[in-house]
Amino acid sequence: MFARWSSDHTKRQERVAMAIKITEDCINCGACEPECPNEAISEGDEIYVIDPNACSECVGFYDQLACQAVCPVESCLTDPDRVETEDVLINRSLSLHPDDNELRRKAAANDYPSHFRK
Repeated sequence: MFARWSSDHTKRQERVAMAIKITEDCINCGACEPECPNEAISEGDEIYVIDPNACSECVGFYDQLACQAVCPVESCLTDPDRVETEDVLINRSLSLHPDDNELRRKAAANDYPSHFRK
């Protein structure tokens, strides 16, 4: 029984990603804000910030992190203090977009874009 738990635990660990944060290297250009499908990015006092409760790492929308793809200084990085799985992130996308029938259909079919599936 322990071996099975250990194996399942290892599989879960392999599928774990980390939420995204914007580092101090941000030049406040704003390129990331309009790319976020959840409107999780906003202008902070000195740099842009990501609301971790609204960030789904683009799971359900893109096969890459949209903010990271457009950041000219690579300041959209993983946050080791906030570890989340694909399951958590697709459920967050679904809860943030309750009227998105296409997203619901893709999630039900387990056929949605995700950087976990590259």
